[in-house]
Amino acid sequence: MTVNLKLPSVAAVLAMTTAIPAAAELKYENNSGGYVVLYGQLDPVIVSVDDGQETETRLLDNDLSNSRVGLRVMQPYGSNEFMFRFETGLGLPSTGTANQDGTNTNGWSREDIRHVDFSLKGGYGKFSAGQGSMASDGAAETDLSYVGTALYSFTNDENGAFFYRGADGILSGITVGDSASNFDGARRGRVRYDTPDFNGFSAAIAYGQNILSSSDDDDYYDLAVKYRNTFANGVEFAASIAYAVRDFDGQPGERKDTIGSASVLLPSGFSFTAALGTRDDTSTGASDPDYWYTKLAYEGDWVSWGKTGVGIDYFDGSDFENQGSSTKSWGIAVVQRIDAINTDAYLKFRNHDFDDTVDFDKNEAWVLGALWKF
Repeated sequence: MTVNLKLPSVAAVLAMTTAIPAAAELKYENNSGGYVVLYGQLDPVIVSVDDGQETETRLLDNDLSNSRVGLRVMQPYGSNEFMFRFETGLGLPSTGTANQDGTNTNGWSREDIRHVDFSLKGGYGKFSAGQGSMASDGAAETDLSYVGTALYSFTNDENGAFFYRGADGILSGITVGDSASNFDGARRGRVRYDTPDFNGFSAAIAYGQNILSSSDDDDYYDLAVKYRNTFANGVEFAASIAYAVRDFDGQPGERKDTIGSASVLLPSGFSFTAALGTRDDTSTGASDPDYWYTKLAYEGDWVSWGKTGVGIDYFDGSDFENQGSSTKSWGIAVVQRIDAINTDAYLKFRNHDFDDTVDFDKNEAWVLGALWKF
């Protein structure tokens, strides 16, 4: 096994991350009830990926929740609230672009823009326009566990661009990201409407296009229903379901995703999370994959620094990349809150096993990181 080491020491990385002091909220209020908030986060990780024959270890930005900066502006108008939000990733070398051939990054580009979003909210609900979340964004990722900071239904963040290696030692053209997805919604240039909350229930509908990509002229539209409540016995429950359509431009067919997720958090600290999804793709040569996902987690105040969360999960998918293929993945993680510096430190192991018409080696990843927010 060959090991390529491309990072400073673990101690140096942790010192760099945790030495950052906790910042006071950067919020500026006016005399009419409005405010401006500046915010952001850094999420560096050490990722070590073993493709069965070689191990690549690098210091990168975590694609699970990338480093970013943002601005929110809120101004009330009578019983209405106007909100503007701008947010962008920093364009750092990312776990989403690293593989056996190196790290493919050209720095910041317009595709790193996450939000340029205007909204108006009142008793009638909320209307939004601009670059932002579609209605189905987050519908496959409802998760009340604290370990969800590192371990959730999208299992490809740490090594999604890595190629599977065949039993003959040759790299295939299939990446870990090709072999699994939770079909969760995305951000688009869109118009969206959200209903008011009705006893914990809310719904949303949206239409949009991928305005940040010059090669994507497809139409996207979706709808979602969500529910969240805390019951008298202290049990927290949340669930989401969504239906999303991608109407391809210039080619026949369309892609239809149905996704759902639910999570329950008990007063004891135990939580259970599940998600599932199916895809009906009528474009030429496409397969119709589906999956289910489950996670058991626990959280408690074990140390004086802050809350600790631990969890183990499992993903089972069929027909990703090719009809008849099988994807199985499991992971285990621990997340430790450090209240004094507003940071979550985490350690995770992830195993991917993909079977197709040929045998592939398992792909395994270790991730050590820290998410600091201001």
